Amino acid sequence: MLAGILISLCSLITVAFGQTIYLAGDSTMASGGGGSGSDGWGQYLGQYMSLTVVNRAIAGRSARSYTDEGRFTTLINTVQSGDFVVIEFGHNDGLSGTVDNGRQDAFAETSIVIHTFPYYIQNAVTALQAKGAIPIVSAQTPSNDWSNGAIVAGPRFVAYAQTAASRTGAPYVNHYAYVAQAYQALGQTTVAAYYPVDHTHTTPTGANVVAQAFVRGLLCGSSTFRSHVNSVGQSVRVRL
Repeated sequence: MLAGILISLCSLITVAFGQTIYLAGDSTMASGGGGSGSDGWGQYLGQYMSLTVVNRAIAGRSARSYTDEGRFTTLINTVQSGDFVVIEFGHNDGLSGTVDNGRQDAFAETSIVIHTFPYYIQNAVTALQAKGAIPIVSAQTPSNDWSNGAIVAGPRFVAYAQTAASRTGAPYVNHYAYVAQAYQALGQTTVAAYYPVDHTHTTPTGANVVAQAFVRGLLCGSSTFRSHVNSVGQSVRVRL
């Protein structure tokens, strides 16, 4: 009877304290990637984690449009205390030219209120933290852009992501740097095969490399999230 009570209590704890990893991002993370056989790295994270992964990334989204479409609100209303939420944007947050495309973040005066990239990320993070969830801010992934045999330096959104994490006390993973490190080890010719569609969206094989790089970033950090990397994930640290 005591054993039955303990099992019931454990079940209640699981319900009260979330055991899910949610992902919020763009096509580089999303199921189906950018189409044409590409795929997002979020589809490959689950094999390295001991918790269930729910991929809420949507192609073509920025921190702003994910907010404006109510997707962060839906996510905030869904999470339970103890759930993890990985937030990664940047590829669609840059300027769109003279006409606002609904994704770009603030850079000049407009007829509508457009906020900065850190503003959108910080708002989501603080709301998730208020629910008891544990958000992780991740820098965007590199594109297949090289200079002198190395992946080029990250765009400004890499630093902006770090700023948002610092301001909110959220863990930060420099996903850009860890993917660049993996690509450097693999070499430009091998990596080029991961990008048959364009310079942004990867094949499933490439997406798995990008997922491994994220796990490597977790293992090299101090977030409690790292304790949920399983034995398969633990081995990616030494695969370079």
